[in-house]
Amino acid sequence: MVVIDEKAISPPPYAPTSSSSPPFPGLRFHSTGVLALPPILLLHVIDMTFPETQSIDEDITPGSRRSTLYWLTYHLRLVNHTFYIACMHILRSTYLPVYQSLIRAPYTSDPFPAPSSATSHDSLLGTIQRETRVFDIFIALKAREDFFMDASELHIIREELFKDLFDLMQPRSRLEDLVRHYGMREGVVHVTSSNARGETASRHARPSREGSVPFSALSISFSPRKVGLVLMTSGRKRTILEVTRVPNEKLEIPAKKLAKQLRVWLDYA
Repeated sequence: MVVIDEKAISPPPYAPTSSSSPPFPGLRFHSTGVLALPPILLLHVIDMTFPETQSIDEDITPGSRRSTLYWLTYHLRLVNHTFYIACMHILRSTYLPVYQSLIRAPYTSDPFPAPSSATSHDSLLGTIQRETRVFDIFIALKAREDFFMDASELHIIREELFKDLFDLMQPRSRLEDLVRHYGMREGVVHVTSSNARGETASRHARPSREGSVPFSALSISFSPRKVGLVLMTSGRKRTILEVTRVPNEKLEIPAKKLAKQLRVWLDYA
């Protein structure tokens, strides 16, 4: 059964629309369709599309549940903005344990940061966390592969799809998020207001310096032996910093090195 965290998406506060007595002559009637439902109720409606009896074990999940997840991924969430947000809440919550179980040690993962109480549920669309994009790709691949595996005994899961995802895309995007985190703490990276939804600044972060770099202009080049910090300026990309990698090294180590070296680079740029 899909567990919905009611604390994550709260219904809007009650606000009286009229102080007059019935029949409220000045009251405007709003749409009473599904899209007019509060987010928490819409989640319950979508949850009711799943089979009544479900197993939480991914290996023995009935095909009907996988069919519903496929339908959410490739059909319902594409209807409009409202359904997309509700479907992604359920899909990300459902697939998060499977995704995290495939993270290669000693890499870490944070693809679906919990929104703060001050952020709206729209932050599911505007999250600045770059690993979230990789997580969403995984959801689309996993839902499709599971659905076709149930539909035909001849379907063979293409393991190379997930290999590329977790060998390159996941650690690279995770490293970019870590560079943002440590760079903001050093005061050398800043996040523009239009992309800052869901971004929580560290209590120990230094004030952004005048010459700090926008996170949107930074990316990572990732290889087995080294990682590089790539800066885009005037539509062109160039690698401004590089650090060597040690086998089985945590991603936090090169991220900290890049943040510190970026501080020095800005001083001489």
